[in-house]
Amino acid sequence: MTDARFAPDVDAVLTRARAAGVVGVVTCGEDISSSEHAISLATPRPMVAVAVGIHPHRAASCDGAALSRLRELAKERTVVAIGEIGLDFSGRSAPRDLQAHAFRSQLDLAAELDLPVVVHVRDAGAEARALVASAAVVRGQVHCYSEGPEAVAEWASLGFHLSFAGTLTFERSDRLRQALRRVPEERLLFETDAPYLAPSPHRGRRNEPAFIVATVAAAARERACDAAGLAERSVANARALFGTRIAV
Repeated sequence: MTDARFAPDVDAVLTRARAAGVVGVVTCGEDISSSEHAISLATPRPMVAVAVGIHPHRAASCDGAALSRLRELAKERTVVAIGEIGLDFSGRSAPRDLQAHAFRSQLDLAAELDLPVVVHVRDAGAEARALVASAAVVRGQVHCYSEGPEAVAEWASLGFHLSFAGTLTFERSDRLRQALRRVPEERLLFETDAPYLAPSPHRGRRNEPAFIVATVAAAARERACDAAGLAERSVANARALFGTRIAV
């Protein structure tokens, strides 16, 4: 929700989300500036909660001063998690050693503050799980899950929820749908990753929270269950992970 594309109509976007049945939104920071922006956006809007953190693309900025500022920001009442943090080895991000340092440091911060983490993982699943396993963090969300079915049990054993975005509806996402079918219902979450990854039938448009309904419907078909029941379960899971600011 902090993306500039939402600036002209953020309240209308939230109104449409509420009308579609969405009861809460978590917006993530990518660095100090965007984390501060997320807090300022959420403070007057009870529907919005915040994760503050430094994305692997911005790992070079994760120094002592940045971590101190994150610690301060994380104490704001709107903040429910540390994120979006993690590892991205797709070749477009910061050097791997800087990413590992930033990820480890923020995992430690989350453990210190007893907050869950929102983890970005791309082409680095084994490495990310190894760092999580060595940290004191015991709960979190794998943002926009993109690994195959073989990694589901490993993440669940670490105490993590797996979150599925509009990519679940894409024609070539067979392995992702296989993974979805393996996720225990108590570990399942949904997200939009707005403004990116709009699900079918909204592809090509700016994604927004209201479109999550299409992703949940697709997931219900794959899992052969009721979409309304699946949505309710995902809200309960989000509350269990992030706390009572979700689903106000």
